[in-house]
Amino acid sequence: MLTVLRNTWALLLGLGLLMLGNGMQGTLLGIRGGIENFSTFQMSLVMSAYFVGFLFGSRLAPSMIRRVGHVRVFAALGSMISAVLILYAAAPDWMVWAALRVVIGFSFSGVYITTESWLNNASTNENRGQALSLYLIVQMIGIIAAQLLLNVGDASGYILFVIPSVLVSLAFTPILLSVSQAPAFESTKPLSFRRLYAASPLGCVGMFLLGGVFSAQFGMAAVWGTQAGLSIADLTIFVAAIYVGGLVLQYPIGWLSDRIDRRIVVLWLAVFGAVVLMIPVIFDPPFWVLVGIGAVCGGVSNPLYSLLLAYVNDYLDKTDMAAASAGLMFINGLGAISGPVITGWMMEEIGSSGFFLFMGILFAVLAIYAGWRMTQRRETPMVTSGYTPVSPTASIIAVETAALVEAEDARQGNGRN
Repeated sequence: MLTVLRNTWALLLGLGLLMLGNGMQGTLLGIRGGIENFSTFQMSLVMSAYFVGFLFGSRLAPSMIRRVGHVRVFAALGSMISAVLILYAAAPDWMVWAALRVVIGFSFSGVYITTESWLNNASTNENRGQALSLYLIVQMIGIIAAQLLLNVGDASGYILFVIPSVLVSLAFTPILLSVSQAPAFESTKPLSFRRLYAASPLGCVGMFLLGGVFSAQFGMAAVWGTQAGLSIADLTIFVAAIYVGGLVLQYPIGWLSDRIDRRIVVLWLAVFGAVVLMIPVIFDPPFWVLVGIGAVCGGVSNPLYSLLLAYVNDYLDKTDMAAASAGLMFINGLGAISGPVITGWMMEEIGSSGFFLFMGILFAVLAIYAGWRMTQRRETPMVTSGYTPVSPTASIIAVETAALVEAEDARQGNGRN
């Protein structure tokens, strides 16, 4: 681990600064939208627009990199991100924000693909799994730390929009100077959706549902907190708790899923998430309970993402794992686009509790479907992969790399026993 850190610290530092900037802008827009008196549904469209851009970026950025190279794509998209972060405050109109969110989602997707391909190139087969774990940790720490920075300025002014712009700009320096030559870029074409669904209906349906859960967490938590009347300090604590839960529970859940039927883990995690998320719908819990609920929500959804990737790979040949993971990421992105919109509609219809109800319903549907699928297929006769933690905020490169790590582990006999 120390060797990996020594060889990739500059890349990881740059990625951490990128996550600081991205983590700040998501929460900040929810707060500023309340100040500007945007409706909940308007803000849901703004938040959903990011995932539209991110999905298109994941499909188009690889061809851009092949055509003009890493450095030019990185510089162009990075400049657009910095500009958009400033324009939010200069043009406080929800339709303008929605358009800017498409641009920034597209740009962050391309930037992640570029930096992750560099990180992947800087790793070897022997330490690629450790590098991916460090990448996940840096991502989570960056988003958590971003919530603390929201308390240093006034959300109604400019300074909180300037800070993420500066952080993103600074992120480019260690990344661009960490290697003397950009790596060759190769991206795997995804399997057809028909083949993916035939390999694992649970994996495909589960990834679609998780897309809605994650986009509601990432896009609508700040909107919920504003509608619920939380202070900025309380809201940032709640959002940070979501990511702390996801970071802490990734590894124990992964360890468990490598030793028992993964579907059992999926089923009970989804049941647990659904039950816990019903608490704020039925009752009016104090703030410290809400923080715990946020931690549980993140602690269930983030490991489930990696768990479903591993489960699908259990039914594939090692040579198909990377392609399948890319396809599953696209399915997850489709689910993510609708998440904020439906959440916003529910919050307007029944109040702030609609935020929790939407995610609770998705977890319940996943649990029911997982239980039904267990009656349709026996347990995997031979596990071909192991659990590798991946964040839902990662790009196609990290997802494909996780699949390659799983394939390498399987080849060496390190799968479930």
